[in-house]
Amino acid sequence: PSSDAVSAAIKSNTRAVFVETIANPVTQIADMQGIGDLCESKGLVYIVDNTMTSPHLFKPKSVKASLTVNALTKYIGGHGNALGGAITDTGRYSWDKYPNIIDTYKEGQVAFWGITQIKKKGLRDMGASLGPEAAHHLAVGSETLPLRLDRACSNALELAKYCDQHPHIRNTFYPGLESHPQHERAQQLFRKFGAIFSIDLTDEVDCFDFLNKMDTVIASSNLGDNRSLGIPVAHTIFYEMGAERRASMGIADSMIRFSIGIEEIDDLLQDFEKALGK
Repeated sequence: PSSDAVSAAIKSNTRAVFVETIANPVTQIADMQGIGDLCESKGLVYIVDNTMTSPHLFKPKSVKASLTVNALTKYIGGHGNALGGAITDTGRYSWDKYPNIIDTYKEGQVAFWGITQIKKKGLRDMGASLGPEAAHHLAVGSETLPLRLDRACSNALELAKYCDQHPHIRNTFYPGLESHPQHERAQQLFRKFGAIFSIDLTDEVDCFDFLNKMDTVIASSNLGDNRSLGIPVAHTIFYEMGAERRASMGIADSMIRFSIGIEEIDDLLQDFEKALGK
């Protein structure tokens, strides 16, 4: 959304604004800089979910984020073998402005009040702590994040360009394409354009037949894996929303979302050619 749209949605009881760096699955990119300026002017907590880009492609602190959220299961871990998440306080927000900090946690430096309450309520009281085996897998995976993600982004760009000109694909959604409505914004914000893209198939191609013909790309609802994954969005992760809400979000019944991995690009292109027809 634009900063104007966010401003119009703010109410007297609004305490925080939450955005994704790249929206899943249509890949829209919010005006994160403008929203950051807005949150700063109104004293709101600004939370940026950096999962789709990871710290390698984007630093949310650069757009004045208060808190950064990362699903460690995705690109940071990178192997689909552990569940985990992280919240990082960027140090930009002054927590004495926030009205819901429990008095018990108003000790020491004001900069630590927010993350202290998150840790006490989330980890201690609700049990959302990371297990040692998962922590090990995620730590090992994080060591190769730049190598993996650079390769995945390069593959995604080549595949998106291929899909964008294919007659059996109605639309291709990827920030790296010049036709993407937020292409210039993505260039300004991110190191690369990410490894997620989506397509709308034409009526001649059934989305299930398309996925079943693929060998290199795996039908799976995960993302951020070393392996390339594809999923029929309307029939799986967005099914319960109903057709009307999906349509309002730009999600067609024929949409496939891809999370591209680190395979050889020629193998991936061959897989798409086989599923679509040259």
